[in-house]
Amino acid sequence: MAKNYDHTKIEKKWQSIWEKKKIYQAQNSSKKSKYYSLIEFPYPSGDGLHVGHPRPYIGMDVISRKKRMEGYNVLYPIGWDAFGLPTENYAIKTGKDPRIVTKKNTGTFRRQIKSLGISFDWSREINTTDPKYYKWTQWIFLQFLKKGLAYKKKMLINWCPKDKIGLANEEVVNSCCERCGTPVEKREKEQWMLAITKYAERLDRDLDTVDFLPHIKLAQKNWIGKSEGATIQFVINNSKLSIEVFTTRPDTIFGATFLALAPELAKKITGKDFGIKVDTDRENRDKIGIDTGLKAKNPANSEMIPVYVVNYVSVDYGTGAIMGVPADDERDREFAEKYKLPIIENYKKAGFEEFGKKVTTFKLRDWIFSRQRYWGEPIPVIFCEDCGVVPVPEKDLPVLLPKVKNYQPTESGESPLANISKWVNVKCPKCKGKAKRETDTMPNWAGSSWYYLRYTDPKNTKEFASRKKLNYWLGTDPAEGGVDWYNGGNEHTTLHLLYSRFWHKFLFDLGLVPTSEPYKKRTSHGLILAEGGEKMSKSRGNVINPDDIVARFGADTLRVYEMFMGPFDQAIAWNEEAIIGPRRFLERVWKVATQIQKNFSGLLQPSAGTFPVQNSSVSALHKTIKKVSEDIEGMRFNTVISALMIFLNENPTMPKEVYEIFLKLLAPFAPHITEELWQLLGHKQSIHLEPWPKYDLSRIKDTEIKIVVQVNGKVRGEIIVPAETGEDEIKSKALTEGSVSKYISSTPKKVIYVKGRLINIVV
Repeated sequence: MAKNYDHTKIEKKWQSIWEKKKIYQAQNSSKKSKYYSLIEFPYPSGDGLHVGHPRPYIGMDVISRKKRMEGYNVLYPIGWDAFGLPTENYAIKTGKDPRIVTKKNTGTFRRQIKSLGISFDWSREINTTDPKYYKWTQWIFLQFLKKGLAYKKKMLINWCPKDKIGLANEEVVNSCCERCGTPVEKREKEQWMLAITKYAERLDRDLDTVDFLPHIKLAQKNWIGKSEGATIQFVINNSKLSIEVFTTRPDTIFGATFLALAPELAKKITGKDFGIKVDTDRENRDKIGIDTGLKAKNPANSEMIPVYVVNYVSVDYGTGAIMGVPADDERDREFAEKYKLPIIENYKKAGFEEFGKKVTTFKLRDWIFSRQRYWGEPIPVIFCEDCGVVPVPEKDLPVLLPKVKNYQPTESGESPLANISKWVNVKCPKCKGKAKRETDTMPNWAGSSWYYLRYTDPKNTKEFASRKKLNYWLGTDPAEGGVDWYNGGNEHTTLHLLYSRFWHKFLFDLGLVPTSEPYKKRTSHGLILAEGGEKMSKSRGNVINPDDIVARFGADTLRVYEMFMGPFDQAIAWNEEAIIGPRRFLERVWKVATQIQKNFSGLLQPSAGTFPVQNSSVSALHKTIKKVSEDIEGMRFNTVISALMIFLNENPTMPKEVYEIFLKLLAPFAPHITEELWQLLGHKQSIHLEPWPKYDLSRIKDTEIKIVVQVNGKVRGEIIVPAETGEDEIKSKALTEGSVSKYISSTPKKVIYVKGRLINIVV
């Protein structure tokens, strides 16, 4: 055995062996219980990985490796969410085909991830830009269309006048285009929509059935925005028209002194554009309003109250109109004071039932599914002058994304696909007359809404996944099945998770998946920030490449450091000086092995628990097994590494059997060094296929306890006694302890015993 730990000779060796032996490939049927662990598949950017990217991969790798050692048939898959803006922006800038760019980028990501020893099942690798994959994304869209859940609607969209493209809300930053920084305008355009609102009640209610972190459930509920309240009609003066108001507090109607309308609703009622833009930030923005000149009758007291168009009411919430009750609402009070409107401090809060129609509303709005882009899945629809909207026949899927020379949007704002006449102009599948293809593409949310299903059967050409394999990996209980554990970023715990749950419920209603929810459990991780606490970015020049860390310190050191650097769910700044600690820890692990080989030469083979070490060491070992096992399940990875470091510090030499247990506990975090040491200790089977250590509760209980002895409150000594020793015997031993007795010249006035901890002798 080499005296010093050399990661450069170990890591590539074992990565090659693992891949050759396929030890991480999941079986589609097994006598073992299945376990499906999942990460959010990465977007393969041109910059490659930085050290923040692997944190979730390593975290779920630790979980997956432990589950394999516990006897599960584990599916831990990987793929690429490769459609989207960054690659399209690069194509626009350089003219390079996104296919070529994506192939290069995925190659870089694949190499980097493999260098970290992540136990992914690479045989199931998928790519959302692969026609074999997006054929089924298009197929699912056609099912939405058949059921009336996909439809076209003319609506106002975010519009970048410079790039001539429509933008999703998440692509608008501080009212500017994320791509070029130009202020965004509103433009009316027909868009494809998915009717997610029809699932709003179930999406909200079924959160009670899943094991999501509390803040994830809260984010989902807030976005869905379920509100129970009432709608009330306010009749406009000298008109048969009325304004319908939704309120969660109909009992406050007697305190209403004005109505506030969203700009779109005000324009619809009056025909006027008041020039106000909506800003729904309640706390941080000035409340702006313009009097429409209309008056409306408060049905509770027949008072005529003014109607304002305001910047803080959205047409997408409730009815687009609210009643202002300044005595009970800070926002309304601020507005009323600014515009000198009445504030009724003490008003009647009863009798509202005669005016209120009880309703349940949701803040959630239907999903805008169109993008006027190139690098996305073509929407499989044809427009015929005679037949109207015609779905592409399923036998003709996939609708392939054609190659183009120019990736810029058209002057009219249509997708670059609109310029390819040979692709656009087709025959109608129904009447064979002249027709045109849809040139909008899908958002990158589409491919990521169902990818976890494809992992179960990635090479199936007849269906998106066989029901048999879906039943095996998701389970057959509709109420309790799904991916066993899904971890991802906090930034994706709202929209991605919501869209994915919606698609899954739709497929469940069609009888195509066995469970009502896609994921049993969802957790999240914090970002790794650059040194100094800034977000890592190429523009800031603070990106740290994991290749450099792996070359200098080793993949195992990087893995241990990223799990040790702080709580997994919290953001933490990278500190290159701190990585020395995990490296030295692994060097000490290696050193212990050299001493075992020298001192025991593999001859010590005692049965469990009979190795010649002190009882306190046996107890410490079982306590460590318990803590490591429980803390991995709680994603408290930093405390696991801490516990292993403490155990090693307290046991710098140990018998072979103890050391082997220690290596098993370390294996999920540092797979290469533990595999090498396991083999050097004489084992043929991989350590990652060995059984996970079990603790014995009877061994955890301390056999001896240390009692601190005080005299008049000052520590004067200590005694060690068997744990079962009675109070009288402990007191007697304390009084006769040599280091203590010299402070006692007479009979003590009082002897106070704190069980298992200390004795205070008062003289």
